[in-house]
Amino acid sequence: MKRIVAIASLIALLAVGSSSFAVDGSSLPKPKQTKLGLYMTSAEAMHYVNRNAINTLFVDVRSRAEVNFLGAPTVIDANIPYMELSEWYAWNEKKHSFNLEVNSGFATAVEKRLKDKGLTKNDTVIVMCRSGDRSSRAADLLADLGYKRVISVVDGYEGDVAKDGKFKGQRMVNGWKNSGLPWSYELDKSKMYVQN
Repeated sequence: MKRIVAIASLIALLAVGSSSFAVDGSSLPKPKQTKLGLYMTSAEAMHYVNRNAINTLFVDVRSRAEVNFLGAPTVIDANIPYMELSEWYAWNEKKHSFNLEVNSGFATAVEKRLKDKGLTKNDTVIVMCRSGDRSSRAADLLADLGYKRVISVVDGYEGDVAKDGKFKGQRMVNGWKNSGLPWSYELDKSKMYVQN
């Protein structure tokens, strides 16, 4: 009898484990939190896509400039920038960087990629940016548009900034690239956000 209970417990644990992730949303900084509260790390995203690629849309929401110069995960379905550099490359004195503007074509492009893959707003959409802030905003926008299962990759492509040590100030803590996950500088045009 104990063996049957142990097997049933193991089956239940595996069933829960396949649909839940290790990231606790309440422990995330506010800019990384989403309305749907669905999160995963880059390593979890890779594992999930390996098992569920047919039923998942994986979108890199970084700008085209980021993807062009830093590469992209080889397993994404598409790069659809949530934000792009402003047309005039306006400088933001407060942030010490160039301004980014929301891409007005983002939602339409995501919906097209979703339909091209034969999926609906009820299927899983994974969004990833540089470090988890923009992907959370992209996830919120999609949630507002009726998407039911949008998961934000909390450590993003480059990861979080090291707070101390030899790499202080550099994005070396976690993230897709720092986790040794597959990526390339060679981009697949069919996956890129190309406007004609």
